[in-house]
Amino acid sequence: MEVLSDAMLVKEVLDGSKDAFAELVRRYERPAIASALHVLGRHHSAEDAAQEAFVRAWRQLPKLSKPDAFGPWLLKIVRRCALDMADRKKADVSLDAAAGLPAHQGNGQLDDDNRQLLNLVMGLGKAERQVVLLRYFGGHSVRQVAVIAGRSVGTVTKQLSRAHQRLRSQIKE
Repeated sequence: MEVLSDAMLVKEVLDGSKDAFAELVRRYERPAIASALHVLGRHHSAEDAAQEAFVRAWRQLPKLSKPDAFGPWLLKIVRRCALDMADRKKADVSLDAAAGLPAHQGNGQLDDDNRQLLNLVMGLGKAERQVVLLRYFGGHSVRQVAVIAGRSVGTVTKQLSRAHQRLRSQIKE
């Protein structure tokens, strides 16, 4: 089975293929939800924001100037949708919402070590928590985290380093 690039899928979508868009949704659903989860703090709200972002992306796809940059472009839309929802709902970040991230065992439950680590991550400052969640729970590269968060790669790298130091010192306690 041939794996098509994002650019090829975008071209097929623009040519009318709904299956190609379904494949883009399949590829980016988890990163989109993880990105929205950071802003909204509730898994259900994050799913809603991701769904809204996919609808907006579908409508705006003809305006995408670089089809090979679909992922970062979509994640910017996700962030805008999540921020819009947060403004409307004034969402709170909660541990229960973060438990929906992919750091769980096959039965859907976090094991004790992961729950403890997630508790520590949720105790980080907002900026550090965001980059850690996007990088390690969302599976994004440092560069993608920078684009989603609207920060430079250097800033994200520094925030990840500080977060690692804080987590390391807390784990040793």
